[in-house]
Amino acid sequence: MSDSIPRQLQKIIDFYEGLPDDEKREALINEAAQAEQYAPQEGEVFDLQEVRKDNECSDTVGIYVTAINNDTIQFKISLGENVQTLTRALSVILCKGLKDCSAEKITNLPESFVPRIVGSELYRLRSRTIYYTLRRLKEAVQKLAD
Repeated sequence: MSDSIPRQLQKIIDFYEGLPDDEKREALINEAAQAEQYAPQEGEVFDLQEVRKDNECSDTVGIYVTAINNDTIQFKISLGENVQTLTRALSVILCKGLKDCSAEKITNLPESFVPRIVGSELYRLRSRTIYYTLRRLKEAVQKLAD
């Protein structure tokens, strides 16, 4: 396990690396189906929220960040209905795997873990869009830290 990968995210990576491609795709679809659980709820207050549509994504994505005791980060994500399944799945994985991490750990997270989760076939097909949520999350955390 790399020191730059948070423990919870590493557990998720290990799970996906152990799956054959067809089971990996099915697991990613199941992750994507959980996206609503990680959406902001009415009345929640966030230290930073950015909702926008960029050219890299098929619909609007909202990143909602809360700093806990100026030590760790929690976040939620809202996804428009046209956001692709893989982006949804990776958003859920990031919500699970980066919960309660430090801002520094998140902003320094290497992108190299993503193909380890999605596998080479999906990586090749979707390489332009699979990093979108991770980049947005890092941007938001950096803005909050600044």
